[in-house]
This record gives sequence, structure tokens and C-alpha cells, in this order.
Amino acid sequence: MIFKVLYQPNYDEMPVREKTETLFIEAETEQDVRKKLAEDHLNIEYVQRLSDAHLEYEQKSEDFKVEKR
Repeated sequence: MIFKVLYQPNYDEMPVREKTETLFIEAETEQDVRKKLAEDHLNIEYVQRLSDAHLEYEQKSEDFKVEKR
């Protein structure tokens, strides 16, 4: 499954909407996503499992890249 992760790059700062970044990662569950990203010390705001239709939409973006860890 592919998950969309919204996060702040700096774990120690207060979240600011304009600094929110996105990444896509392949994992089995949301918990698996969080385990894979734990070492990066990201301030994760939201993890969303993508439906087939949502994934198809996201793939149209030129910035779309799935991280595999």
C-alpha cells in the first residue's frame, strides 16, 4: 500500500502550515510507516492510506515519488 505523509521537517519547531511537506511511502500499515520514519525525527502531522483513485491522482504530479525503505 502507498501512504501519503504530511510532516514538518524540524521536529523541535512548532508546526506551521506553510512549512508542511509531503512524502509518499510504501508500507503495510500506518504503524509500519511511523516505524520506517522514526529515525528521520520528522514531526508527522498526518498519515493517509491512498485509495486507488487518490493514488492515480497523485501520480499525475511531476513531484510524485514513492520512498521504499
